[in-house]
Amino acid sequence: MEQVMIGVDPHKLSATIEVVDSNERLLGSGRFTTDQAGYTAMRTYVKNWPNRVWAVEGANGAGRPFAQRLLEAGQNVVDVPAKLAARVRLFDTGHNRKTDAVDAHSIAIVAVRTHGLRVLSIDGGLEALRMLTDRREALTRRRVQTVNRLQALLAELLPGQGKRDITTGQAKAMLTAVRPRDIAGKTRRRIAAEELAELISIETKTKKATAELKAMVLARDSRLMNLAGIGPVVAARILADVGDVTRFVDRNRFTSWTGTAPLDASSGEHNRHRLSRAGNRRMNHMIHIAAVTQIRLDTDGRTYYRRKRAEGKKPMEAMRCLKRRISDAVYRQLVVDAQRAALTCPPEAADASPGGHCGASQESSAVDLPPPIDTSDQPLPGPATPTLRPPHKNGKTTTRSALRAAP
Repeated sequence: MEQVMIGVDPHKLSATIEVVDSNERLLGSGRFTTDQAGYTAMRTYVKNWPNRVWAVEGANGAGRPFAQRLLEAGQNVVDVPAKLAARVRLFDTGHNRKTDAVDAHSIAIVAVRTHGLRVLSIDGGLEALRMLTDRREALTRRRVQTVNRLQALLAELLPGQGKRDITTGQAKAMLTAVRPRDIAGKTRRRIAAEELAELISIETKTKKATAELKAMVLARDSRLMNLAGIGPVVAARILADVGDVTRFVDRNRFTSWTGTAPLDASSGEHNRHRLSRAGNRRMNHMIHIAAVTQIRLDTDGRTYYRRKRAEGKKPMEAMRCLKRRISDAVYRQLVVDAQRAALTCPPEAADASPGGHCGASQESSAVDLPPPIDTSDQPLPGPATPTLRPPHKNGKTTTRSALRAAP
């Protein structure tokens, strides 16, 4: 039976679908609620097309819960980036006005016309890593908010004695030293004590989450933490967002995705590049953390940064050069980890889930389409050596030569 594509425009409370064949002919459509009754009705409706593939828009955003339900039910699911659907909607309709039905149609057409869309698969360990990373980031934001509130209260209780980077021990000592007698002061001190208790609780949870992340990264046999400036939190975020590194053809594609590749801004006789604001900004932030850490410590990254500054580059320009080199080092390490996992994969686990484990393939539970690359996505500075060495005749690569330290 001919394969059909089911375009899905997902929302929190509803999902609009459209079924098309390989010739883009409309076979069916409908709008269903996302509760159990609506989901069951939708699954019953599509039983007429057993050879089906679900195309879900934004499987890393609003479409993630819906995509996960389909994957758990054993369905074939591909991820359609919202930008591709928007382009098809504009070209097919001549305008950019949208409805749920038009969106579902555009998503289905993208799935029919586009080859190489990312096929989703279930990787429970990777999903748990992603959730725990998000949880720790939320705790970090809560800690900043709690510290700000606590410092504001302490500044009123003890004018002129505030500290910029206050610790829980310092805050406790400051509260112990003050004994207001008026009703406003007593209330202020009581609220400050509650904020301090919340801060202690948040820090305890954060430490626990960090320890869990470190254990999960090591359990995935990743050696990202061997790179200077990359700790368990940064390594966990990289693994969670990248998923299967084989979806990136080379390091240039990877740096384009992370936003560390400069954009070509040349004109006439002027040849220059500018900062890229594209790519995965969360990954760009992780690489920035690694770069700042390398500059602060006595590492090869600091030496490289100072050399660029001596060549006349401004601080942010030298920082961007270092971030590009760190991105290349991260990509090399991810590739080496995937190769090592493939070499040690037992025969009975050849079909295991991807994401750096045995059986890694182009089917990834990561959440972004492999980005295109053009002349602006050039190595900076100068061409770099190939990421991988040619395999030996025995089919194994030289891990020692492929694994390099951070620049």
